[in-house]
Amino acid sequence: MRSVLSISLPEKIAEELNEFARETGRNKSDVVKESLSIFLWENKFRKAQKMLFPRAKAVGIVTEEDVFREIS
Repeated sequence: MRSVLSISLPEKIAEELNEFARETGRNKSDVVKESLSIFLWENKFRKAQKMLFPRAKAVGIVTEEDVFREIS
């Protein structure tokens, strides 16, 4: 099922969106859907990082290199 959302953008952002859509040959709706999807995923990722950081730090995992070393 789909839901329709109407938003109001500041003129500068609207101009940038129009130009980006034109340059990439995509419609504005698709650009906004993809951008929102990425924003929501990144927000969930940051929440998970914040929640897991104390446990990771306790076992010595504090950098991305530490994570990659542990899972490699």
